[in-house]
Amino acid sequence: MTDQRVLERINHLRVETPSWGYGNSGTRFKVFGQPGAARTIEEKLADAGMVNRLTGICPTVALHIPWDRVDDWDALSQIAAGHGVKIGAINPNLFQDDEYMLGSLAHPSAAVRSRAIDHVLECIEIAHKVGSSIVSLWLADGTNYPGQDDLRSRARRMRDGLKQIYAALPPGIRLLVEYKFFEPGFYSTELPDWGTAYASCIDLGPQAEVLVDTGHHAPGVNIEQIVAQLLDRARLGGFHFNARKYADDDLIVGSSNPFELFLIFNELVAAEEDSNEKVASTARNVAYMIDQSHNIEPKLEAMVQSVMNIQTAHAKALIVDRARLREAQAEGDVLRANRVLVEAYETDVRPALAEARKQLGLDPDPVAALRRSGYVERVSRERGKAAAGSGYPGA
Repeated sequence: MTDQRVLERINHLRVETPSWGYGNSGTRFKVFGQPGAARTIEEKLADAGMVNRLTGICPTVALHIPWDRVDDWDALSQIAAGHGVKIGAINPNLFQDDEYMLGSLAHPSAAVRSRAIDHVLECIEIAHKVGSSIVSLWLADGTNYPGQDDLRSRARRMRDGLKQIYAALPPGIRLLVEYKFFEPGFYSTELPDWGTAYASCIDLGPQAEVLVDTGHHAPGVNIEQIVAQLLDRARLGGFHFNARKYADDDLIVGSSNPFELFLIFNELVAAEEDSNEKVASTARNVAYMIDQSHNIEPKLEAMVQSVMNIQTAHAKALIVDRARLREAQAEGDVLRANRVLVEAYETDVRPALAEARKQLGLDPDPVAALRRSGYVERVSRERGKAAAGSGYPGA
């Protein structure tokens, strides 16, 4: 497990943290303010810089617009650089304004649809200004009651809006299309599953890829199979990593079902070595992003813990004995094949992760390093308990 190639691959992983994960957030019932939670985008970038210094693998920060909108994007990019990070994926907000009560791209009103399209076009322009290569699009569009709207008409409106957005994409920027089977629409959603998102991306073109949010599935859904299908079709663009017990709980990554997280990475690592170069290239270019809504836990420590859990799952996937696995699969030896995966999952990879961090000049225990640093205590004194937070419980 201390093989240098494995250690290098551990350190090659890159995970993007979200600006909204550093501010106060919660459920629709209550937002519990945390001392020191970031209040501004500048403070969020400072916190993200701290997480990157502790982990060594989080060099970019996703922004949510309009929450993180500023007048001077060049100045914000310089502030980010001062904290050792860059601005990453740009996430449009098409769910919070009153006008979007009945949807955005699928709204019955042409004026509302036009407003939604203009907002995404603004986000594409922001991505271009800050040097980001990703616009992540989640549509909250849906209905709550049978008969509320014509389902085929809504689908057509959405497709038309996506085509207008895609036509504005400059070269080098990917549109990652996210799906969610329910919420806030409880009867229907326009993009309820990976198949609908995949079909939408095929309709749009090669710069459109599917984004998988690990919390956007019903309990029991085989997410690793979805990952395998999208990889094999060369349309997996990225992840929003979090954890869920029941639905879109947005908990710390790997906290409720770490075996599932390992199985997802097992598919990703295997695909990186696929003989089909298109599949392998897709796997190597997947954007790993965290999308969490910390409610009762401290922001910085929760983010660091998520990154560490991702690293753990990734490291275990790297040590799967793929030759033995393929042999057992070819022979139809069901239990031996399963044991190969279980053996890797049950391996204690903490010594390898500690060694990998040492090779980056980092403390082998990022959480302990955070607690010793005094950073949280300092920003708590400086910021106090913020009255306002990120603005939503999670998407």
